[in-house]
Amino acid sequence: MHVRPERSKDAVMICEVTQAAFEQAEYSSGTEGAIVRALREAGALTISLVADEEGDIVGHVAFSPIVVEGIESGWFGLGPVSVSPDRQGTGIGARLIRDGLAMLRAKGACGCVVLGDPRYYERFGFREDARLRYPGVPQEYFMAQPFGDEVPTGEVAYHPCFGAA
Repeated sequence: MHVRPERSKDAVMICEVTQAAFEQAEYSSGTEGAIVRALREAGALTISLVADEEGDIVGHVAFSPIVVEGIESGWFGLGPVSVSPDRQGTGIGARLIRDGLAMLRAKGACGCVVLGDPRYYERFGFREDARLRYPGVPQEYFMAQPFGDEVPTGEVAYHPCFGAA
């Protein structure tokens, strides 16, 4: 298995893996595949990596720009991250996340946020930060990872494509 940037021919398999990965998740909106597709079509997939196993896509991670108090801040959102159900728990998601975060840093990003389980995302350096808020969810599930000393303050909004259905 190797991690690489997505190619145009990967789009269908990425959608299939994403939908399958979230199909049984109690927290899923059921729209994760549509979100990735909409981000791609809007040119808002800053980083889109796949886990490729002999030509089969077994995982995917997306990073897209966020705004804080309506202002672009050089920060990005992680997600969705998905792994084929039969390959979950094997380290594929962790590898995709680590490689994606490294690429964000290399691009000069200021930081990254994620909405998810703290028990999972803290291992990658994400922590709750009261300076950044995401409405409608308990604060402990919204975490940030600054790549420098500056952290913006305010309400975070993901790209409008996160409203895709």
